Amino acid sequence: MDGQQFQDAPEAAVDELPVTEWETIEIELLIEGIYLAYGHDFRHYLRSSLRRRIRNRMYQDGAATVTELLGKVLHEPGYVNKLVNDFSIKVTEMFRDPSFFKAFRERAVPLLGKLPEIRIWHAGCSTGEEVYSMAILLQEEGLLDKAKIYATDMSEHAIEQAKAGKFPLKRMQTFTRNYMQAGGTKEFSAYYSTDRDYAIFNRSLAEHMMFAQHNLATDSTFNEFHVVLCRNVMIYFNPELQDRVHRLFHDSLTDDGILGLGSMEYLIAPWKQHYEELADGERLFVKKAINA
Repeated sequence: MDGQQFQDAPEAAVDELPVTEWETIEIELLIEGIYLAYGHDFRHYLRSSLRRRIRNRMYQDGAATVTELLGKVLHEPGYVNKLVNDFSIKVTEMFRDPSFFKAFRERAVPLLGKLPEIRIWHAGCSTGEEVYSMAILLQEEGLLDKAKIYATDMSEHAIEQAKAGKFPLKRMQTFTRNYMQAGGTKEFSAYYSTDRDYAIFNRSLAEHMMFAQHNLATDSTFNEFHVVLCRNVMIYFNPELQDRVHRLFHDSLTDDGILGLGSMEYLIAPWKQHYEELADGERLFVKKAINA
């Protein structure tokens, strides 16, 4: 990719520029540099996804080559956090894929209701919309008081946003529609207050949440969970990393624990044999007991 050609291109066209051998080499060096210097491991992320985000960062910062970004990563304090935040996928919304949450309410909740306590892990929680969605669902089903929701993401910036529990007011129409389609039983507006720009969700929901940084590519399990949700995250991973993450989730789940994936994700071999489908057409699965 020619540096001048990149700088002269309009922002919308940057992603359409041809991929060159030099750019491919530079991206590999950048990813390896981030890993060696800071331990953030993106080596098994799909290159097409990373390239798009690297180019966007170059455009925003006026860098003509990927090597310029590597120099900033190695010599500018805190610059690596920009890239980690860029690489964190933040395409999300409350009650995303409403049929998934409706199926969770109808099929998973009766199983969870039998437990004395409920531990849920939202892996790759982004800015927290689905975490608050789950808390609302559990409250409506009378389960929130005995639940603890652990929400993790590799991006510190995303975690801080999630902790705040405030989302743009302009998105509430979409969120409300999703909530109703997911089987919501109240007025959605009862769960938040507003200022001029944001909907600020009730702090009583956040009392049942714990937020922390966690990298699925490098970090291990940290508890035993009755539910693990990781939705539309693994689509950005290569097969090797997908296998690692499936092992991590399997090790983290109790027997008969519930795994929820995104609408574009599937159980992969050999992990298919360890689960049974919980809801037809939805990515909800129950882990088989070891002696099953």
